[in-house]
Amino acid sequence: MKYILVTGGVISGIGKGIIASSIGTILKSCGLRVTAIKIDPYINIDAGTFSPYEHGEVFVLNDGGEVDLDLGNYERFLDISLYKDNNITTGKIYQHVINKERHGDYLGKTVQVVPHITDAVQEWVMNQAKVPVDGDKKEPQICVIELGGTIGDIEGMPFVEAFRQFQFKAKRENFCNIHVSLVPQPNATGEQKTKPTQNSVRALRGLGLSPDLIVCRSTKPIEMAVKEKISMFCHVEPEQVIFIHDVSSTYRVPILLEEQGIIKYFKERLSLPIDDQPSHLLFKWKKIADRYERMLKSCSVALVGKYTKLSDCYTSVFKALEHSAIAINHKLDLMYIDSADLEPAMEAENPVRFHQAWQKLCKADCILVPGGFGHRGTEGKLQAISWARKKKKPFLGICLGMQLAVVEFARNSLNWQGMCLINAILHLIICGHTSHALTPVAPLPNFCGHSWPFAARCRVACCSSA
Repeated sequence: MKYILVTGGVISGIGKGIIASSIGTILKSCGLRVTAIKIDPYINIDAGTFSPYEHGEVFVLNDGGEVDLDLGNYERFLDISLYKDNNITTGKIYQHVINKERHGDYLGKTVQVVPHITDAVQEWVMNQAKVPVDGDKKEPQICVIELGGTIGDIEGMPFVEAFRQFQFKAKRENFCNIHVSLVPQPNATGEQKTKPTQNSVRALRGLGLSPDLIVCRSTKPIEMAVKEKISMFCHVEPEQVIFIHDVSSTYRVPILLEEQGIIKYFKERLSLPIDDQPSHLLFKWKKIADRYERMLKSCSVALVGKYTKLSDCYTSVFKALEHSAIAINHKLDLMYIDSADLEPAMEAENPVRFHQAWQKLCKADCILVPGGFGHRGTEGKLQAISWARKKKKPFLGICLGMQLAVVEFARNSLNWQGMCLINAILHLIICGHTSHALTPVAPLPNFCGHSWPFAARCRVACCSSA
């Protein structure tokens, strides 16, 4: 088993998830079986009860696990099916160790961060790395591990220490560390600065890990002089410094990595039985990336939701729409509309926001209302659904969005204003009023007889306006 640890420096949200997914994609294109693990240093057991504004959307796995959205990236990029144990959190590790202590497994010893917590992290990683994630049910050959947060965060220290120890347990030829850092370019000078990356690498080395590859993120392509400076001051060869600038599509990232010789490096560094050139899979990626950039036609979709200030709150919805648009050779124009801005109360409170929101909605080719919880913004979603039905706009309702479509139809078409809305919904579904194209697509499955946690209780359905 080969392990590739991806760490980050300078700032969080720098793109470690996309880098990790892209590295896995490249190795899979070389014929290797790849799995992925995401480590989140927060104390929560899982992401199920997070506000979407905390870490973006909660991605629900096939086994019902509620995990970080990066696992969704892994599944999309690598075409694999992960499990809830592929997402490690501080809460899970401490819960695991405390349960063992209560059970008496430590035989009365003092339970400490080192060695008990660090040993638990290493044991978890080694066990989960062996779990098959492909359809062929064979043990993976490569495990890509993303350590969330940034180097120096106090909550991430036990995990850094665990991998400091783990690199010797796994042996050098089986362990590789990739450090993702930021190369900022202040507007005042226009010069690309290397000092943040130098300090980040120094902090990483001070904790006992030396980067084998330094992936530098930037807004614009980085100059060769900057690459040589990072190589000199971070004590790595120039070919070990990789540049990834902002691109129009994340599908371009594996191509950029491959063009900078990352396959040859992994082959030599990890003694991998692969060719220097990628297989047909990566050429398909390049074809998709090229086609995405050349598309002339566009399709505008209005996403009417509660959490529109952060696009990561609806990552899976965006990716599904983007893939669909590519399939029909259209570029996606996704317009985020805060549902509260569509409500009549907003017209009196802030007329400008109210009219801007309705202007976006009217311009859209189709309307999507995703899931959500709570009363805030619900009336705005109902307004958008009513508009779609009356104007015969294509409409997709997901979870609460579909349920509200039923509520809107019951209110405005069946005039059930005085009835309890829940009873109205049940009455409409039970009585079989399906002539108005309200069709459930996928009821929420019940895995192993267990009920789903609060954040995963959703039902997917679609509605096309009649």
